[in-house]
Amino acid sequence: MTADADATSDTDVVSSAQTAITAPYRVKIERDAAGNFRGYYSNNGTTWQSMTWNPQNIPMSSNVYIGLALTSHSAGVVCQATFSDVQTTGAVSGQWTNQDIGLSSNAAEPLYVAASNTSGPPAVVAHDDPGAATIDDWTEWRVSLQAFADQGINLGNVDKIAIGLGTQSGLAASGGSGTIYIDDIRLYRP
Repeated sequence: MTADADATSDTDVVSSAQTAITAPYRVKIERDAAGNFRGYYSNNGTTWQSMTWNPQNIPMSSNVYIGLALTSHSAGVVCQATFSDVQTTGAVSGQWTNQDIGLSSNAAEPLYVAASNTSGPPAVVAHDDPGAATIDDWTEWRVSLQAFADQGINLGNVDKIAIGLGTQSGLAASGGSGTIYIDDIRLYRP
């Protein structure tokens, strides 16, 4: 394996059966002691169809990194996949990690939540980490409703809630780029 090397496509040996596959699907890759790789695909995880290019010999040392990758096949276009039920056999050790490849990283900016009533200025609560936009692990952030009440917000009459990146006043500088995923927004009564 060579760091920062160009990838190679198997387009010239792909079969029409492989191009007809749609997600979700199972894939299996096997490596033997001689460095021969064999790929398989299955719709049920029991009956495996061999890839047309089997085997492919790739000389490697005995210790290698393994992983799963995805590409949109279009420069500047981001895509997403979910890998589940990942299993390994043999002498595999170490922790799984994840890494976005080719994405611009976010600028170090604070994350904030703002709440407002029908009149008056919004109350803003900023994340404790001023570089929250660069957190790359799924992280829960609990915001106390009391923090809004302490800034004069009537919690029985909130008409807008906003989540954003930027200064504590909620005004972000223009020109930022990156990606942030937000989900499971919940409200719990104190």
